[in-house]
Amino acid sequence: MKKIGWVLLTICALWSCNQENKKNRKEEVVENQGGFPFVLPKEKPQRKMSAAMERIYTDYASPEPQYNELFSQFKYTELKGFDYNNEDGTISRRDPSKTLLYNGKYYVWYTYRNTPAPPQGAAKSTDEIPSADWDLAEIWYATSTDGFNWKEQGVAIKRPEKPIVGWRAVTTTDILEWEGKFYLYYQGFMEASGKRGDDCPVAVSYADSPDGPWIPYNKIVIPNGKEGEWDQYSIHDPYPLVHDGKIYIYYKSDFGEKPDLVRMQGLAIADSPLGPFVKHALNPVITSGHETSLFPFKEGVAALVYKDGPEHNTIQYAKDWVNFEIASITELMPYAAAPYVADAFTDTKDGRGITWGLAHFINLGGRDKLHSKLVRFDCDLSLDVHDPEMKQHRVNHDPDVYFRQGLSNKQVKRINNGNK
Repeated sequence: MKKIGWVLLTICALWSCNQENKKNRKEEVVENQGGFPFVLPKEKPQRKMSAAMERIYTDYASPEPQYNELFSQFKYTELKGFDYNNEDGTISRRDPSKTLLYNGKYYVWYTYRNTPAPPQGAAKSTDEIPSADWDLAEIWYATSTDGFNWKEQGVAIKRPEKPIVGWRAVTTTDILEWEGKFYLYYQGFMEASGKRGDDCPVAVSYADSPDGPWIPYNKIVIPNGKEGEWDQYSIHDPYPLVHDGKIYIYYKSDFGEKPDLVRMQGLAIADSPLGPFVKHALNPVITSGHETSLFPFKEGVAALVYKDGPEHNTIQYAKDWVNFEIASITELMPYAAAPYVADAFTDTKDGRGITWGLAHFINLGGRDKLHSKLVRFDCDLSLDVHDPEMKQHRVNHDPDVYFRQGLSNKQVKRINNGNK
């Protein structure tokens, strides 16, 4: 009983002391410091500020977007040189690689589908009828001298014979140049997309020239995670860069279950293009985004984080190439951005940024003629370019852009029922 009494006395004493501290504690009072300056200071002023005002000085390179080197709007141009069979859905080009400059020509590789019919869904797919826009696809390539007019060169990576990785489809490729050789990393499907999900590992082929011939490694280079891990099923969109004398491949994984799939980005590192690749212990390293698009910037790396997740429509930056922070928020970002990155493979410590690249528009033609097409984007995410038009704070859309995002029949029904 004595012990219980001492415990009660101790609790009462602590409570009484806490109450006395509350009485004596004074709320922080901000002294009259005058109104905030009319001209927004470029440097953080020495004054008390709201959380929002603190944030524009601590979280961004500049309090005004037009002076932020990692902020840009994006402009789009239709490409010449690609035929889409009268947009009937039988030909599709999507998921371009980074653009490579070699011997005075730009090279790009991409997912190419040419099938007797447009995608029909997994249940109706056959050995000739695709389930999805990228099913039964190969990797083709094209060249250009100006980035606007392209000449299609044909197939780079054919689908191998069953059961080799990629026998069903080879898609979503990206390019690495390393010690005089070239490497194409890509997803290798062993079943029609949609049977369970887009489950596929990463494969690679290599060549002495960007024109090939490409020799398949015929082995998985980035394996799926162990059972129960976030990337146990999907390793998508491999995106190689060179940093610290190593190959850094960023990739996306879909984890969770439909309809609540989560998409995040991971990182795998190797000393050699053929591996072994070791996944970073802090994976995932980017919490949002779909197709992964990155480029060296100053001593770090920047990422275009478009679609999916809590931080979509942002441009992010990691000084250490691992821990990404939001550098800017923008709009109309390119789908599957594939920039021209001049210093992607130079192991630079002074990345200069990007000004243009290729992307794709998807879901063209509607359900019965579904296909995608390649387009060009331009921007100002470069330390060497100053383009005020790219630094405008907003994009003005025609009214039709908004009306196309109309209510579904289900939503109209819900609203009408609520009005009764």
